[in-house]
This record gives sequence, C-alpha cells and structure tokens, in this order.
Amino acid sequence: MSGHSPATSPRAIRTGSWLAPAAFSNAAGLGRWAAACVIAVAAAVALPAPLWARTPHHSGNFPFEVAGGQYEPVAWTDISGWAEDDHLQAFNAFRVSCKPIAAQRKPPTDAKALGTSLRDPCRVAREQQLPDGAGARQFFEAQFLPLRISRIGEPEGFVTGYYEPIIDGSRTRTDVYTVPVYRRPSNLFVRGQSQASPSLPNGGDVFRKIGRRKLVPYYDRGEIEDGAVAGRGLEIAWLKNQTDLLFTQIQGSARIHLEDGGMVRINYDSHNGFRYTPVGRALIERNIIPREQMSMQRIRQWMEENPDGANELRRTNRSYVFFREVQLSATDEAVGAQGVPLTPGRSIAVDKALHVYGTPFFIEGELPIETEISKTPFRRLMVAQDTGSAIVGPARADIYFGAGADAGRVSGRIKQAARFVMLVPKSLDPVEKGRALPLPNARPSERIARLFPQASPAKEQLKDRKDVAKPAEPTATVVTPATPPAVAVTAPVAAAVAAQAVPLPEARPAIKASARPEAKPHRRERRRVHRRAPPQPSFRFFWQ
Repeated sequence: MSGHSPATSPRAIRTGSWLAPAAFSNAAGLGRWAAACVIAVAAAVALPAPLWARTPHHSGNFPFEVAGGQYEPVAWTDISGWAEDDHLQAFNAFRVSCKPIAAQRKPPTDAKALGTSLRDPCRVAREQQLPDGAGARQFFEAQFLPLRISRIGEPEGFVTGYYEPIIDGSRTRTDVYTVPVYRRPSNLFVRGQSQASPSLPNGGDVFRKIGRRKLVPYYDRGEIEDGAVAGRGLEIAWLKNQTDLLFTQIQGSARIHLEDGGMVRINYDSHNGFRYTPVGRALIERNIIPREQMSMQRIRQWMEENPDGANELRRTNRSYVFFREVQLSATDEAVGAQGVPLTPGRSIAVDKALHVYGTPFFIEGELPIETEISKTPFRRLMVAQDTGSAIVGPARADIYFGAGADAGRVSGRIKQAARFVMLVPKSLDPVEKGRALPLPNARPSERIARLFPQASPAKEQLKDRKDVAKPAEPTATVVTPATPPAVAVTAPVAAAVAAQAVPLPEARPAIKASARPEAKPHRRERRRVHRRAPPQPSFRFFWQ
C-alpha cells in the first residue's frame, strides 16, 4: 500500500506496523527510515502552532506507537461539542482513576503508548478541588493535548453500550430458581497467573488440571450447563433461566435481588478460555432477526419465544464466565477492570492491550439514546476504566450506562460509528518530538563533491572500455536484476556491451622439462576406518 487512504488525513501519523522499527541492512531499509523521518518532521512543521502551553517532555521514541492505529493532532476548538460538555463530571471520574495510577510503583509489564505518563496529570488533579466545569476544562486543556485517533485507513471508530443487570434470584435452589451462578473452580488454571489472584484475564488459554501435572482445555458452555462442575459447592446464587445468566455473563456484573429482600452483588472473576461468540451475529446470519432490528431486547424476546432454539443458540457461544461476590451496597456502582467504581455516562471499556486505564477519550457521535431510531448528539469526555473481550482496536469503546432496565434498554441498541479524540499527557507531545527529531546530514559542497566523486563501479568499467562508444543522449534507462538499485545502465551502451565478442582465455605457456629427475608423485596416506554395522534385533515387539 502506498500513499494516503481516502479515510486517512494527510497529516495523520500512522503507527503500528507502518512505522515499526526494523534492521536496516540495505539501502532500501535506510531509504524507508529516512522517508519516515522526513514525513514526521514535515507533519510537525506543517501543523499550525498549537493553542496549548508547552511543557518539558520526557525521553521516549517518536512517534509513540498505538498498534494498528493512526492519530492526528487537533486543536481544542476543532472538537465538536468540547466547550459545551460538563467537564466537572469527567474530572471527578478521572480523579477516581488516579488513585490506582498513583499507587503504581513499577512500570507496566506490557509496553503501551502512554506508559506511566498519566502520573503527572493525576498528581495535579489530586491536589485540586475544582468547584465548576470551567476549572475542569482548564485543567484538561493545560495537562493534555488532543489527538484524533482511529484504525489505520478508517475515519471513525465504533461504540457499543453495556449496563449492570438487576435480576431476581435465590441463595438456594428452588422450583423457580434452578440455574446456578458459579464462582471460579479450583481446578481452573491460566498460564502465568496465580490462583490467589482476585480475578483472572478475560483472554488467553485456560486449562483444568487432571492429576498432578496433566493440563487440558477447560469445559465449554455446553459441558458446564450439563453439570460438569456441579456438586462442588461453587454456587453463589440461583437464577430463573439460562437467558438471565447469559446476559449477566455478557455484561460482566449483576445485582441479584433475593427473595428475602437482600441483594447479592457479583462481578467478573474468570472465564473458561473459549473466545466469545456473539449470539446476535448467529441470529443475523441465520436470517432470523434483521441486522437493523438487532438489540439485546430483541434477542431476549426470541429466546423466550423459542426455548429449544435458544438452548442450541446459546451453546454456539462456548465461552463461559465465572463470578465472585463483592461487598457493595445497593447504591454503589459496579467496579470496572481498573478496580474503581464506574461512573454512568462517563466510564468506558477499552482494549486493555493498547490503552492505559485512566486515559480520557472525547467521543463524538449520534446515538439512539432517546428512542431506537433517534440520533441523539453525543459529545462527551469519557474515562477508560474497564475492558471486555469483544472490545478490540484503537478506537473502540463500550459505554457504561448504569444499572437497571432503563440502562439496559439504552445500552442494548448502541452499535454506531463515532469519532474518537484521545487526550495525551503533554509529556508525550508528538509534535514537539517531531520538531526535536534530528535532520539528516547536509549535502556536501561542490568542492568536496569534486574531490571525492561518488561514481558507481559499473560506470567506471564502462568508461574503461575503449571499444564502446559513448552515446550522446541515452534514450531510455534499464535497471537489470543483477544491477544494484542505484546503478542505471543506458540502453545503447547495454546493447553495445552485449554485442561485443567475449575474449577467450590465453593458451597455457609451454614449460620445458627440468634436468632434475622426475619426482614421484606424492601419495597421501589414507587411513581406512572400519565401521561396524549396528547390531540388528532378532525380533520386534508388536508395538514397534
């Protein structure tokens, strides 16, 4: 691929594999590296002077890399809806994320674009008590710079919604509540993780232990529903049907209203290692529900009307989630993957392989919030505080809408394209790094060029051939595979060289016989090594 994609701004900085470092062992590699440097510097010089104040930046590579993504610096005034947003709500959500960020003492094990750069804005945020939105807006504009980000070649990202279900249940099995909610089994293992961890990753291989050493893939959904882990005392609570459990597993948390009036709060703890398969996709592919009508409410309705089909459809998603009970009151919000309470309308789940928890994102889009067909303007500053196995990509977010049926109806119909602006701490300003990038050495002067001419060996050899006439004006340029890329041979000269007869080697000179007696040829002694053939078995066992 060459040039800019129609969906890519000419000023956008591509990252990931496009500018990945590589070994430069030839001229082509050096040329690509030089071209990348020139493009970066040109982009930095061509951009207008930013509207934000400059701060000293830390050392780091340029540009910082978001795998598979492209980003473009923008001005705050160019972000639609930035001035009208309630920045105080976003500031309060950001301060909640700052507590675990400030508690970090070691750098993250996996390298990410922002690294530990959020510590400086968090230190400033924890020292301030802002009374209104104007002060919060001033904080973000002083501490961050905006970069419009998307997947390479795409102008926009994609958003969905999620919520915390509130469902009925029981602590014990009854005639009404027959579906168990399981906690993590003791024979579930994830490589590199301890069973003492409060929760395990939602991706990667998961095994179960047989005996002392043998590990095999864990049970899938069908096997677990058929009772593979039953009778081990793993039941946290019991629900009415498998559809309630499925949607609880998709959302990752739930509030279970008990028969005696109490409440049980559960959160994601681990999974069985199988990739999540959306059941809605299967209904679309089978032409059961049209794509434009797809929503969580529509899926639930079809499952209630078709219990046998729902049982088969549910098992196409082999992924299964185990929960843990959390000590939260009825008014506390669910806890995200960062370990902090989520804020409805301000918290998002992002791809944790690319982004750092606590990163602010401004999302612009038209979402069906009021009704299923409405295009409600959504211009809001969000904070990355959660993740999900289906949330993959540099501009992909799952918006948290809160708990209950109303939040479920709204989140169930969110699946729209949106524009993403990532707020990056000024310590990682790519424009500043582009201006500080060293330029290539200047070309030598004419005097130095005359003293040290840079002529290719092939052209020098052609000049030495007196029998080849030099053409006045070459008509074409031919580059042969055997010729280096920097060497060009003109067409008339190449034809003359090809037509010239190839000289034969000179005859061997005659040497007179010497008066000395002819020496006997030297015989090189060869030691004979006798190798014994390996003994052959007289019979074979039946299993060989």
